[in-house]
Amino acid sequence: MPKILITGGAGFIGSSLADSLVKNPDNQVVLADNLLTGSMLKLPDKHYTNCKFVKCNANDYADISALMFSHSFDFVFHYAAVVGVQRTLANPTQVLEDIQGIKNVLHLAKNTGVKRVFYASSSEVYGESVRFPQDEIITPLNSRLPYAVVKNVGEAFCTSYHREYGLEYTIFRFFNTYGPKQSPDFVISKFLKAALQNQPITIYGDGQQSRTFCYIDDNVEAALATFYQNRFVNDVVNIGNDEETSVLELAQIIIAITGSASEIVFQPPLKEGDMNRRQPNLDRMRQLLTRPHLTLQEGLHHILSSPIFWLLNDIEPATAKVNK
Repeated sequence: MPKILITGGAGFIGSSLADSLVKNPDNQVVLADNLLTGSMLKLPDKHYTNCKFVKCNANDYADISALMFSHSFDFVFHYAAVVGVQRTLANPTQVLEDIQGIKNVLHLAKNTGVKRVFYASSSEVYGESVRFPQDEIITPLNSRLPYAVVKNVGEAFCTSYHREYGLEYTIFRFFNTYGPKQSPDFVISKFLKAALQNQPITIYGDGQQSRTFCYIDDNVEAALATFYQNRFVNDVVNIGNDEETSVLELAQIIIAITGSASEIVFQPPLKEGDMNRRQPNLDRMRQLLTRPHLTLQEGLHHILSSPIFWLLNDIEPATAKVNK
C-alpha cells in the first residue's frame, strides 16, 4: 500500500493528479499545500478515505520535515510552486524561495526512504528556443525569468541527488496545461470567463505568439503511467500537446464555442515573459498515453461541462450559451 505525498496538492495539476490516485484504494495519498494559490475546493471528494489534506509549506523546513518524518512516504510528487507569468514577474524573490522547497523535499526524501521523486518542471526551462520541436535532450536556458531559472535549478538538484545519494527521480516538463480546476488568472480560464460574460478579451501584442494547450486528463494519464509502469526513471519527459494555436486563434475559438459577443482588445506586448513560440517533442509522452491527445475544442467543452469550473470562476451556468 504505497504512501504518496503531493506537494501543491490543492493546486490545479496536483489536485487533478490526486483525483486519479485516490481511485485506487491501495494508494494512501497526502496532499500538502500552503493555500497561497491552492484551494480547498479543488481537493478530491471527501468520501475517499485514503486521502487527507495537510496545510503545509514545502519551503519551510520545519513544516515539511514534520510531515515527511511522520509519514515515511514511498513516493513524492513535488508540484508546489509559485506559478503564472504575471504572478512570478510580480513576485520574483518569492519565486526564488521555491529553490528551498526542492532542497527540502529532496533532502528529506533521501533521509526518509522515499523511492522516487516526481518533479514538476516547466517548458520555461527552454527559454526562447531557436530549435523546434523542443526535446528533452536540448535545454538551451536563455531566459532571465526567475521562474525559469528556479525550474532549471530544481532539475539540477534532482540529478545531483541521484548521483550522490541514489535517490531516483522523474522530471516532468509541463507545457501549457488547462482544465476545469485551473486558476482564473491563466489564459484559457481568463478568456472563457470573459467570453461567457460578453466582456472584452484582452490580448497582449498582436496575438500571433503560439502556444500548445494540453488538457489536464492527458497530463495526468502520462504522469500516472510513469508512476505505475516505472517508466522514465532518472529521466526527463515533456508533458504537453504539440498542436500549435496562436493566442488570437484561441480567443476566436473560445468566442465561437461560447456564442459570445465579446470583442478582442489588443494591448501593448508584455515587457518580458511572453515567449513567441512553444512546441514540445512528444515522442516520450506518446509512449505513455494509450490514446490520442484531446483536441483543444474537446478540452474546452469538457471544461464547460464541469461544475468546478463554474464554481471557481463564480459564474452562473444558466447565463451561458455554449455552442456544440
